[in-house]
Amino acid sequence: MNVVVKNSIRFVIFVLLQALVFNQIEIGFGIHLMVQPLFIMLLPFETGIFTLMILGFFLGLIIDIFSNTYGLHASSLLIMAYLRPIIFKFYGPREGYDPLKEPSIFDMGSRWFLFVFGYLLLIHHFWYFLVEIFRFDQFLLILQKTIFSVIISYLLCIVLQTFIIKKSKAK
Repeated sequence: MNVVVKNSIRFVIFVLLQALVFNQIEIGFGIHLMVQPLFIMLLPFETGIFTLMILGFFLGLIIDIFSNTYGLHASSLLIMAYLRPIIFKFYGPREGYDPLKEPSIFDMGSRWFLFVFGYLLLIHHFWYFLVEIFRFDQFLLILQKTIFSVIISYLLCIVLQTFIIKKSKAK
């Protein structure tokens, strides 16, 4: 399947999942289920920063429109999209990434995915809750919401990968 078509379908799937399903679930303890960062993570390795930021902004903006969150998702996805190439470079192999693989847990392995997606998800969630609460005297609440939401969202993203991603043929 063409990469553009595949990622366009993923874009729609992540918008629908986040806006219509996961934003409607109330767990408690300040936990917000956010799976849309997985879309930014799964974009091809060679995706440029400008494209990442445009896609992140529009994904976040559409989810913000459905959620009435006034730019929270857009700004947090922009931060994540901006930092993705930096973190990828830091954890990248010396010979570079294989363009036939995608940055998924299946192609890159669980250890690489744990660190790279974990850091990106932590940054995304921390920024989201920092801007949402916007009070430094509530820093412990920001940390509580961030930690609990990252753990649950991370596990949910791993489960989602098993349903929406096929293991690539290149090894």
